[in-house]
Amino acid sequence: MKNTALTHIHESLGAKMLPFAGYNMPILYEGVNAEHEIVRTGVGVFDVSHMGEFLLSGPNALALIQKVTSNDAATLTIGRAQYSCLPNAEGGIVDDLLVYKMKEDEYLLVVNASNIEKDWNWISSHNDLGVVMQNLSDDYSLLAIQGPKAVEAMQSLSSLDLAQIEYYHFQIGDFAGINDVIISATGYTGAGGFEIYCKNADVEHIWNAVFEAGKAFNIQPIGLAARDTLRLEMGFCLYGNDINDTTSPLEAGLGWITKFNKEFTNSAALKKQKENGVTKKLVGFEMIDRGIPRHDYQIADANGTIIGKVTSGTQSPSLNIALGMGYVNTEYSKAGTEIFILIRDKAIKAKVCKIPFLKK
Repeated sequence: MKNTALTHIHESLGAKMLPFAGYNMPILYEGVNAEHEIVRTGVGVFDVSHMGEFLLSGPNALALIQKVTSNDAATLTIGRAQYSCLPNAEGGIVDDLLVYKMKEDEYLLVVNASNIEKDWNWISSHNDLGVVMQNLSDDYSLLAIQGPKAVEAMQSLSSLDLAQIEYYHFQIGDFAGINDVIISATGYTGAGGFEIYCKNADVEHIWNAVFEAGKAFNIQPIGLAARDTLRLEMGFCLYGNDINDTTSPLEAGLGWITKFNKEFTNSAALKKQKENGVTKKLVGFEMIDRGIPRHDYQIADANGTIIGKVTSGTQSPSLNIALGMGYVNTEYSKAGTEIFILIRDKAIKAKVCKIPFLKK
């Protein structure tokens, strides 16, 4: 079991620690509802240092990224990031990831913690272009400072104008007295804020400075349980739940990051799938009758015919309703369609709805 550079701090704060993707991670501090509310209305901090970081450099770095990812990385300019995925050859997804353009011919890929080795091997196996690849995952820490008050609370820590960093843009500069910190206007909560990439040696100093600067804003540490409820309200996919090796990006509603103006792994088959239309779709749904949907529960129609299955589900702290995501046969994917979730063999009524669940 790996620790992050901050594990000892989480333990000293009394966090409930559990194994996640091979790391000892803080799941809860005060409680999921309270932590969720802090991020939606104020500012909270997640240690997400378990995420993976690969640096790709050289004149063919872009060509390799274009070959293995679905989105069009040629549109990136220095200081911008994009959401993308690594399609596999069988119609599924190896992983979803962020691609940052650091310099001309230098890109940072940020991948899911559970897939670091898998992604590294996958990209390496396609690297016949002489691209220099560095796995920085064990050297870098990542703090997600999220919430509507994040900019105001953190501005005193940097000479950069944090409010000027647009969504999916980043700057490299000083933060809490440390130079060369990546300050990225990204996150997995839909609440606004930043993700801060720094070296392991600097992260404890930065963590302490962040909590000092945020004191007046009632800043709190947030666990991975609230990260899940926050992302689910936004309809963001979680790898291993909503997308995996067998789900196509088109079925998962990720057509917007699947660009056919270039060739990439399995692009011909995916293009054909787009032309023919998908047979199942990832949808959001909210429960009408009482019950909380969970991963792998079956979804049925009014006659009891199985039409799909739940991929993620929770009781939404912000909306105070039970909601979820799941794959259903395409004819049941329209918003307003009545479906039934099988909870302990009982058919509980729900309806398909548009995501994000939480409207701004």
